[in-house]
Amino acid sequence: MSSVRREERGLGELFSELGSELRLLIRKEIELAKAEISEGAAALGKNAATIAVGGVLAFAGLLVLLAAIVIGLGHVIGYGWSALIVGAVVLAVAAGLAMSGIQKLKQTRLAPTQAVAEAQETVAQLKESRAWAKRQM
Repeated sequence: MSSVRREERGLGELFSELGSELRLLIRKEIELAKAEISEGAAALGKNAATIAVGGVLAFAGLLVLLAAIVIGLGHVIGYGWSALIVGAVVLAVAAGLAMSGIQKLKQTRLAPTQAVAEAQETVAQLKESRAWAKRQM
């Protein structure tokens, strides 16, 4: 009996059901997009914090070590030359760390790729449903 009932539904009832299903689908896709953006933002924040912590720790530790290296090397080649050499090495290491952090930030995706793909699929299905409805009229 229910299959007969389904066949007897009018076009208006079908469009009403389609509208409510479409609203539900859009809500779910918006929720998915928000979740994807939140994940991307969390990863971005984590990577930025890693860069900051690495920079602070490197700075604090290097201050003490650099002073010791400059003093130790200064006894051998002179304090001016030892400070120049140690400074160049520190700059090279700092550049490597910064480039590594930048590369990780570039790999972080904030765009909600899954939600966009599903939205495109929904649009295609809606076009197909619209074409079907026109054929039924």
